[in-house]
Amino acid sequence: MSAQDTQLHLFCRGLVLDLSCPVIMGILNLTPDSFYDGGKYNSTENALLHARKMVEEGAKIIDIGAVSTRPGAHVISAEEEWERMKAIIPLLKTNFPGMVLSVDTYRAAIAEKAIAAGAHIINDISGGTLDDKMFETIAALNVPYVLMHIKGTPETMQKNPVYENVVEEVKQFVEERITKLKSLGVKQIILDPGFGFGKTLEHNYQLLNSLEIFTAMNFPVLAGLSRKSMITKLYGGENQETLAGTIEVNKIALQKGVQILRVHDVRETMELINNFQDK
Repeated sequence: MSAQDTQLHLFCRGLVLDLSCPVIMGILNLTPDSFYDGGKYNSTENALLHARKMVEEGAKIIDIGAVSTRPGAHVISAEEEWERMKAIIPLLKTNFPGMVLSVDTYRAAIAEKAIAAGAHIINDISGGTLDDKMFETIAALNVPYVLMHIKGTPETMQKNPVYENVVEEVKQFVEERITKLKSLGVKQIILDPGFGFGKTLEHNYQLLNSLEIFTAMNFPVLAGLSRKSMITKLYGGENQETLAGTIEVNKIALQKGVQILRVHDVRETMELINNFQDK
């Protein structure tokens, strides 16, 4: 598999995800306490309805999360995390057989169960730092892996994060983790600089304005900017303003070469991508 193949296509256990044009990863939170839509989709029926809406609006990936990773979030057990998601994965696979399913987890044991249940991608907010078995598990599973940067843990990450140079330090972290993954035979790596995960408002916008450094690393890049505090602090906290701000920062991400946008609002982001491609 060449570097160009891994940058333009993800091979997802029988499905091929074409990244020659930007794609949308729709967020499906199964949590009662996520920062934006906690509690809306923590029943199987509501989760399935929301997934259907996102598929119809143009999402190419559904990202399933059963643990809130907002700043200061309470840690739940692996058993509770799996209990929340174990029913929805096979349901999504049955109802949307052509849809790529991602699971947002930092636990290797959950990654293993999720892939066995029918998921295709593991999206790890910790870049392998919160479970030392994650990288070897990904290598054994042979699935695409979202490598995200975080400073600290969700409980501690926003307690005065300090960097000498946030862009260089995140880049160094990513490069070190890529080297370790490659040594285990992992080739399908998606990079995520981790907006809002151990960064101040200034750090987040420095990363946004330097995204081309990451998109030049010959791996797909994912931006998870949707409705985060970096937007509410700059654009305002009202629902309409937060959406408008999300569209603006996602537009910058597209201009910098990002291939995957992780969002709550699929229809509006699809319009952005279509308009971006038309120009």
